[in-house]
Amino acid sequence: MCPNGVEWKTLGEVAKLERGVVISKEYLRDNAGDYPVYSSQTENNGEFGKINTYRYNGAYVTWTTDGAYAGTVFRRYGKFNITNVCGLINILDKDSIDVNYLYYILSITTKKYVNEGMGNPKLMSNVMAKVKIPLPPLAIQTRIVEILDHFTNLTANLTAELNLRRKQFEHYREKLLSLDGVEGVEWKTLGEVISDLRTGLNPRIHFKLNTDDAQNYYITVRELKGFDFEVDEKTDRINNSAVLRINERSKLKIGDILFSGTGTIGRTALIKRLPTNYNIKEGVYAITPKTNIIDSKFLIYLLHTDLIMDVINSKSGGSTVRSIPMAELKNIPLPIPSLKIQHSIVSILDKFTALIENIEKELALRQKQYEYYREELLRFGG
Repeated sequence: MCPNGVEWKTLGEVAKLERGVVISKEYLRDNAGDYPVYSSQTENNGEFGKINTYRYNGAYVTWTTDGAYAGTVFRRYGKFNITNVCGLINILDKDSIDVNYLYYILSITTKKYVNEGMGNPKLMSNVMAKVKIPLPPLAIQTRIVEILDHFTNLTANLTAELNLRRKQFEHYREKLLSLDGVEGVEWKTLGEVISDLRTGLNPRIHFKLNTDDAQNYYITVRELKGFDFEVDEKTDRINNSAVLRINERSKLKIGDILFSGTGTIGRTALIKRLPTNYNIKEGVYAITPKTNIIDSKFLIYLLHTDLIMDVINSKSGGSTVRSIPMAELKNIPLPIPSLKIQHSIVSILDKFTALIENIEKELALRQKQYEYYREELLRFGG
């Protein structure tokens, strides 16, 4: 867009950088109001709370100065406040720099300047002032913003749709699996509707990990994602000889349910393909349902309901890492209708699940598309 190149300046040359002030939870409580307070978090758009006064009014870019999200930038509009772990960029010449353009360029720049040392990442004002930014003509900045805003709006709309569909799914899951008024429902323990419940071994204790011939995988909590599991680059790999020692312990087969019984309790996955080179880690439970009593998917949906998860959490313990013993898990009571009713409920919930998965795929695609165009449009060299 600028074949002859662009001028580069440091952020300190084109803007005034400010830090927020300490605002405690007690202050938020005692001075509740309508004006947002932004802090170092990224959830809820970084909003920490609301108070009855404001310090800033206009269009600005803020950034997180401390913590895990140091270097994250936001667009801010209207009347608001920021805390001491948040910085604000006040453009000196708003006729030459579009605040939205500045936001986009910093979104791909600031992370490079974060100091990761001492266990607490930081991006302080003196370092932020040295960030170099390209300054094409204002008309070019505006056009770039229009294009990127288009993709941003697409992802925002898809995210809103995804959240709506997830709430819809949860509503119908809870409603259908309450089984209110359904005849023939029997309450049975998990142990009564399964033929086997087992867990694996701790690979760091029993085996050498990630050796040259390590082509087999340990399934950990992070691989448990709904109705399938995915092995990522961080997954521990074990060598082929070790598999012979643990296959009898894992015994994974199609139709088994994987359940995280420690740490993030309650994640699940359904074994849908023959797991010839996958083995479960200690704390991941493999459940083999009695298919003449309970459908595998029905059991997964049931285990995710608020009613059952509340019982599971009540039976979990541990001083540092929470877990539920297998004996306690076996004693969890479950409402069991006929298989015909189970299949009908699964069919309905599967439709919601498929819709959510499609939106997730579309969202991931649009996010990649946005990132691609952002990198291309903001590559000025220099």
